[in-house]
Amino acid sequence: MSDVAYDAHEVRRARYAVAAVFAVHGAVTGSFATRVPWIQEHAHLSAGQLGFALAFTAFGASCSMPLAGRISHRFGSRTALRGLLALWTLSLILPSLAPNLYTLCLAMFVYGASAGMADVAMNALGVEIEALLGKSILSGLHGMWSAGALIGSAGGTLAAHLDSDARVHFALAAATLTALGTLFCRWVLDLQPAEDEEPPPRFALPPKSALLIGAVGFCAVFAEGASLDWSAVYLRDQLDSSAGLAAACTTGFMLTMAVARLVGDAVVNRFGSVRTVRVGGFLAAAGGLLVVVAGHPAVAMTGFALMGLGIAVVVPLCFAAAGRSGPNPSQAIAGVATITYTSGLIAPSLIGGVAQASSLVVSFVLVSVLASGLVVFAGVLRAGDRDRPKVSRPSAAVPDPRP
Repeated sequence: MSDVAYDAHEVRRARYAVAAVFAVHGAVTGSFATRVPWIQEHAHLSAGQLGFALAFTAFGASCSMPLAGRISHRFGSRTALRGLLALWTLSLILPSLAPNLYTLCLAMFVYGASAGMADVAMNALGVEIEALLGKSILSGLHGMWSAGALIGSAGGTLAAHLDSDARVHFALAAATLTALGTLFCRWVLDLQPAEDEEPPPRFALPPKSALLIGAVGFCAVFAEGASLDWSAVYLRDQLDSSAGLAAACTTGFMLTMAVARLVGDAVVNRFGSVRTVRVGGFLAAAGGLLVVVAGHPAVAMTGFALMGLGIAVVVPLCFAAAGRSGPNPSQAIAGVATITYTSGLIAPSLIGGVAQASSLVVSFVLVSVLASGLVVFAGVLRAGDRDRPKVSRPSAAVPDPRP
């Protein structure tokens, strides 16, 4: 990027603007998730067909993520984020319009592709602002994403309760979120490439450093996907819990992650990325073991809460480490994001396959083993890490730290 100086007020304003962008991105996901039953009924799909269609979301994201860096290089960070975020918010409408399996697969591919490109662009910008501030902010940004997802799901729950048509719900939500996203993007930093900077390739394998960092993210997202999709089923089938209590377990897991992400930056700034992830991995593994040995719903719910607490900040820290690991933050972040999206895709189905072959208890033994991998491999996040970053307090201008 070009050598540009930013005043302290501009950087702080950009931080809050990007946080709002994260919330808008999350609100789209939360809105969509609540109306999946309506979409399934509208398209006349079986459970297996619905699962097949939803897999195209991750497929689209994985294919498109490498393009985000190229787009940001071509148009600058502000214009690229504004356009990609609008594409993502407007794509919310598409799944509700699909009348059958084939059109839904196409809609979910576009939906996932736009989600992935916007995800990379906003995380890359968050990494740049984090570097300018000299302290961790990525965890809080992802906390805002979780908060936005909860708000979107609350609106979707109300719409479903009122038995509203998802086409109307999604159109109103998309229009509102597009307007908000466009407004917030006005105040993000407009980073431009240096004149002699080569554009990133349209498609490229992630660098080796991103692969190692992505492996850490893989472990965390696997535990997250398993807990989100199977915690309620675990309480219902293994511990004979009521449907309400089982649903409360999943909600509690999501709330634990959201709160932990919002306060996670203070912990990272105090102890550094590596120690934070190691302690988090220990908590997540312990939580998984509690789930495995639980004989009462309260014990299992405590275990899921510990897993949410332990893995909450791992993915934000992986994105931050990837952004610092090489000269092209967007490309490295895209590589890590692709690996984590893949983990989120395969985790639910793999847990189901293991449960079919043995039991859900054995499935969560696997989750605990992968969570313990965070303890072992957290050191890869040290690459480029300011292990206990010092908060910069600029008086007039904050220079871009890269030549």
